[in-house]
Amino acid sequence: MELIGSLFGLMVFLLCAVIWMLPIVLIAASSRTEGKEKAAWILAVIFVTWFAWVFYLLLAPLKRPDEDRYPYRYRY
Repeated sequence: MELIGSLFGLMVFLLCAVIWMLPIVLIAASSRTEGKEKAAWILAVIFVTWFAWVFYLLLAPLKRPDEDRYPYRYRY
């Protein structure tokens, strides 16, 4: 009986760990930001949790990329 309780506790812990890491993985895999800005968003999620991820979805990227670096994006 004690083994079943331990396994259940382990499963709950693993589920919570996966849910906690989900925003970090989603930001790391996203192409909306890059470099230092991506690192800053990941650190914000680690220290501020899900609120930072919601702000990431609403606000990222914080500034438009330079037209010199991405000349094909903003030509109409």
